[in-house]
Amino acid sequence: MKIIIAGAGKVGAGIAQSLEAEGHDITMIDRDAETIEQVANSLDVICVLGSATSPDTLREAGAESADIVMAVTETDEMNMICALAARRLGAKYIVARIRDPEYLSQTEFLREAIGLSVIVNPEYECAKEISRILRFPSAVRVETFSKGSVEIIDYRVPEGSPLNGMKLREIARRFDTKVLITVVERGAEASIPHGDFTLRSGDKLSLLGESEEIRRFFTAVGGKRPRIRNVMIMGGSRTSVYLADLLDQSGISVTVLDRSRERCNELCDLIPHARVICGDATRDEVLLEEGIRSADAFVALTGDDGDNIVTAMYAKRCGVPKTVVKVTMRHFSGMLDGENDSMITPKEIVAQQITGFVRAISNSADWGSVETMHKLAGGQVEALEFQVGEGARCIGIPLCELKLRRGVLISAIIRGDKTMIPNGLTVIEKGDHAVVVAPAGMLKDINDMTDDEK
Repeated sequence: MKIIIAGAGKVGAGIAQSLEAEGHDITMIDRDAETIEQVANSLDVICVLGSATSPDTLREAGAESADIVMAVTETDEMNMICALAARRLGAKYIVARIRDPEYLSQTEFLREAIGLSVIVNPEYECAKEISRILRFPSAVRVETFSKGSVEIIDYRVPEGSPLNGMKLREIARRFDTKVLITVVERGAEASIPHGDFTLRSGDKLSLLGESEEIRRFFTAVGGKRPRIRNVMIMGGSRTSVYLADLLDQSGISVTVLDRSRERCNELCDLIPHARVICGDATRDEVLLEEGIRSADAFVALTGDDGDNIVTAMYAKRCGVPKTVVKVTMRHFSGMLDGENDSMITPKEIVAQQITGFVRAISNSADWGSVETMHKLAGGQVEALEFQVGEGARCIGIPLCELKLRRGVLISAIIRGDKTMIPNGLTVIEKGDHAVVVAPAGMLKDINDMTDDEK
């Protein structure tokens, strides 16, 4: 597909990198010459220097024949103007990055007024993922399918766990829970395991199931941790505002620390239900004075990766059970590899969201294209949700008789309000939602999971 990305910052470059790997024709626009040069040297994309709000620049980039134009500059208003211009020029699909909390309640109006196909809000998506993680303190990461009816959770097997030395086929019988281990990461290796796979302490598992079944699993294996009741957030960013609201809705008390007096005054109006403290959270005496030792979770959301990581490490030393850290650069992940650390990278969340959307429209077919997509195991594996259409080759055939491609695992079937962890006798029906795990890039639509053709 021909895709134009207006804005070559962290989010735009992250989207471009993901879509370039999918084989799309990418053109990037940015008005900063140095930024464009960096992108041109690092990615195999066409680069255009100019303003994304200029129709002439959009024409030079080819917006009139573009399949998708993505406006992801730093400014909401520029993105909306770019989107309007691209729509007028004839681009088929429009994606815009809109971040201001004031626009959150107006998303449907904006979709209709501007003609947006997707609204991207990295800070809100980041806050939603953190709030999901804090609902499952034992989890490293939590993602959802089918509007939350199925969740996939990353969990590291601790020392002394009954899972150590256990084969996968024994888990359902011993713990009587309907969860499926879809991916196991051991060191740098990631595998989609079979029933004879033996787990070890330190393995990172991707568990799939309904939220209540996952809770029962954690209780059964001794991995369930007390409910989080109070959270300390470092940094008063937009993500912090979104997160404070989401946590308040869940009955969790929130303390936000920011070193700017001006920002703290703004936060008092934006999140009146939270406790706002003006102070430097990188200073141990500030954290101790504000009660870090009694916090159930510490979330670091400043714009400085180093400050976030180091302060989260100090919070763990103070006995905080759960830490969540926002980072811009993924290579910092090795510094946060503890059993109960979670790391969030907003640009990856957005790139994943956009890649799923692009796959859905570029491979749309009657038999079922991608509805939801999540990257697992550092991008080595994908979990994809398909709505099964009329022409899907898997319909009406017991799973044990399907000739699945190597590495493909049908993990869940959602039929109405019923979720099934399938077995060999399970039959997929038209209208089902199927969650399928496979090596990254293997599946574009649901028929790609089988070797045979009708």
